[in-house]
Amino acid sequence: MREKLNENPLAQVGLILVLVVVGVVIFIGSSGGGEEGESAPTEATVAVAGTSAVGTATGATPGEAVEGAVESAVEAAGEAAVSAAPTSVPSPPPPRRVTAAYDAGQTVVLLIVHDGGIDDRLVKQASAQLASAADVAFFTVPAKQIYRYAAITVGLDVNRVPALVVMRPKGLSGSTPQASVDYGFQTSQSVLQAVRDAAYDGREVTYHPN
Repeated sequence: MREKLNENPLAQVGLILVLVVVGVVIFIGSSGGGEEGESAPTEATVAVAGTSAVGTATGATPGEAVEGAVESAVEAAGEAAVSAAPTSVPSPPPPRRVTAAYDAGQTVVLLIVHDGGIDDRLVKQASAQLASAADVAFFTVPAKQIYRYAAITVGLDVNRVPALVVMRPKGLSGSTPQASVDYGFQTSQSVLQAVRDAAYDGREVTYHPN
């Protein structure tokens, strides 16, 4: 019990605010000439103030009952805190210039690179043409700032660089944004093809050899 209190900050705080209600019921019976009977077990109930955690325990003595009830209440408070914790933290929105380009119906392209990498440098050169492309918003993102674009990259599970992320225009994505990611070295032709694929609004054709 003492080790648990030392290791659990919640328990330490909870005990300061704890409200203990101990009900002691001692039954004394007599037999033969008024001899004392054995005392009944003691029951203690502990409630941690500010929470709904309650612990009840029974012991041979009031001290044992209170200690058991405190331990039970602390465990209940810890379980309640864990269950109340959010399972995930929502990602912050991307930078305003990115959301503005997406809302304007442009094809948003993020090139996530690590400074000093050979492939990163080559992909930057191959993607430079997008800066002047019509209806394309091109952004170079240093790897150390990828957290600012988590709302886009987490869903794609972007896990290495260089990474070319191409978002489908808002008018073609519908209510749910759509994007693709390509890793490693890219040629100027493959970069343009990724952008064209994202903006394609024609009929899907499947090749059948027969």
